[in-house]
Amino acid sequence: MGRSVITAAEVEAASGPSLVVPTDAIVTPLARDVAKDRGISIVRGGPVAAPPRADDALTTKIRSIVSSMLGSGGGELAAPTSRPRVKLARQADARLEPFPYPGPPPSMAVTAGDVVTADDGAPMAAGYLTLTKGAFPWTLTYDEIQIVLEGELHLGGDGGDQIGRPGDILYVPKGSSITFGTPSWAKFIYVTFPANWEEGL
Repeated sequence: MGRSVITAAEVEAASGPSLVVPTDAIVTPLARDVAKDRGISIVRGGPVAAPPRADDALTTKIRSIVSSMLGSGGGELAAPTSRPRVKLARQADARLEPFPYPGPPPSMAVTAGDVVTADDGAPMAAGYLTLTKGAFPWTLTYDEIQIVLEGELHLGGDGGDQIGRPGDILYVPKGSSITFGTPSWAKFIYVTFPANWEEGL
């Protein structure tokens, strides 16, 4: 087993004014909030979890990645100073504007519109992008996931000539030099990490 994860449910089930957890336990931000609201102290000092078995290596790696992405302090998930609100972004309400960056040829219409940004308190951004027939080069200084909604999205270059169709998901790692293209039309959702990806351009 890996490190213990203390959730809000475990705090709610605590029977006394304090909850003793293993020294190396990960306490979720929601668990911290519930403990604070209920006046329960989280006390470290319980037995440390046994080292992970070899078959738990993937679970340990995933926890490590999540902890680092959410801002770990001493290996724990950091409680946000102010919790972002849930945001619903409707496709019908998205405002797509002409793509403001160099790359697409004049014969190709490219539009984009952000719907989730750092202004929402998010560590990642998301939006919609459409392409008409053609292709253009792009180098990513950030990580990106693309979810194809309509048409065919063709990724060349480091993309390895991948073709995404409606419902397909493509992951493009930071540092990739690709071409975005389509034989006719494509619309997709992009999710970027970090949210302020434009600063690296």
